[in-house]
Amino acid sequence: MLDQNYNQIIQAALVGAEWAWSMIYHDLAGSVLGFLRVRGAADPEDLTGEVFLQVVRDLGSFQGDERAFRTWVFTITYHRLLDDVRYRTRRPENSGLDEIMVHVASQENTEKEALQSLLVDRIRNLIGRLSSDQQDVLILRLIGQLTVEEVAQALGKRSGAVKALQRRGLESLRREMLKEGVTL
Repeated sequence: MLDQNYNQIIQAALVGAEWAWSMIYHDLAGSVLGFLRVRGAADPEDLTGEVFLQVVRDLGSFQGDERAFRTWVFTITYHRLLDDVRYRTRRPENSGLDEIMVHVASQENTEKEALQSLLVDRIRNLIGRLSSDQQDVLILRLIGQLTVEEVAQALGKRSGAVKALQRRGLESLRREMLKEGVTL
């Protein structure tokens, strides 16, 4: 969390203070990136950058407390993800030479990346078995650390619907984990 100096940080960011933007980014970027990765964004790092560019552009129109700010950032994240999915649906990507070269060049720490990729793939696989709405709710609750009401606001749903989606999603995950012999 940004801490009790939230208003000072936001005011400093509005006038372009680099330290304030750094604090905002470091506080939220990991959660935004995690949400986008688990939801299967084609390029989660790039989308994270787009989210924060929009935050920079639109911060002047934001009003509210720290929790409202976090909700606002995840609302932007969710809409950027939807835009990305729509774009990819209209323009399927071609796996070409450029992508292969980037992949080869990025194999500096292959073991660490492989383990991280396996973990992300396993989480994505388990969560991917849920409905899209259940996935959004659970990821925003767990990774985004939003309250039920904040998730409802970000997704444009009622709180009761979010609670029901969360309950059904967690129950489905529990059943899937039991099938695979995973215990908590």
